[in-house]
Amino acid sequence: MIELHEGDVLTLKKPHPCGADRFEVIRAGADVRLKCTGCGKLLLLPRRQVEKGLKEITKKAEG
Repeated sequence: MIELHEGDVLTLKKPHPCGADRFEVIRAGADVRLKCTGCGKLLLLPRRQVEKGLKEITKKAEG
């Protein structure tokens, strides 16, 4: 299981329909709430789906 923290910016394999492939973690738990860095849309995805589609964690949250 990958450690995700609020404030992390993730790069996912599949881009959002707006074209951005980077998402900020708003809430991490069994489900992960992500905010698209391109258009600001909020997404709620199961943790397993996020971990499977994760390319890299580009910015770690401080703390």
